[in-house]
Amino acid sequence: MDDQPKLFGRRVRTIRRAAGITQEDAAERAQIHPKYLGEIERGEKRPSFEAILAIAHALGTSPAALFQFEKEESNEKMLRKRIDGLIGGADAEQLQKMYRVLRAMLEP
Repeated sequence: MDDQPKLFGRRVRTIRRAAGITQEDAAERAQIHPKYLGEIERGEKRPSFEAILAIAHALGTSPAALFQFEKEESNEKMLRKRIDGLIGGADAEQLQKMYRVLRAMLEP
């Protein structure tokens, strides 16, 4: 099974959300239909080269950034190492935010 469209779509969604742009606004900026952008983000559609360029421009990023994704890691030890690497340089405010997110995710 080809996971590339789903990985690409997740990356688009992650960048869009990080930029604080709604799906509708991103689609309007890229001059594509919001439904089509949603299908791309879910990995249901493979965008054309022109659509990739338009989406990147709409999100204020490079087209290459949309392809910087990895398959989901399932090895617990590797996941812990990656998480440690991500939080290693965080300041106190960032750590507090991470703590609140993790607490919300893990506590009943």
